Amino acid sequence: MPTFVIFVIGVIVLFAVIFFKLKRNKAIQENGIEADAVVSRVVEHEDRDDDGHSEVTYTYYVRYQTQDRKTVEAKLGNAPAYIREGAALRIKYLPDKPKYVIPAK
Repeated sequence: MPTFVIFVIGVIVLFAVIFFKLKRNKAIQENGIEADAVVSRVVEHEDRDDDGHSEVTYTYYVRYQTQDRKTVEAKLGNAPAYIREGAALRIKYLPDKPKYVIPAK
């Protein structure tokens, strides 16, 4: 397969992922339910490029209780970079998809 075709397919997939994440976050923002949550864990990722430079990123997980009293641990989308494990915050989630959460505004 020519390199150009692989590049075009990659770009299309990237835009599709971005589109669906934005759509999901908009739905949570408009129709989500607020809840109190606690940062349950912070996972550090370190990526090194070919020159030896490294970049550290973090994935934040929160634990909260839904309206029907189920405890859920979910990855926090749009996470602010300053939160630490054990920190309390308000989140929003969709009742039919409680694994998708964003900080409440």
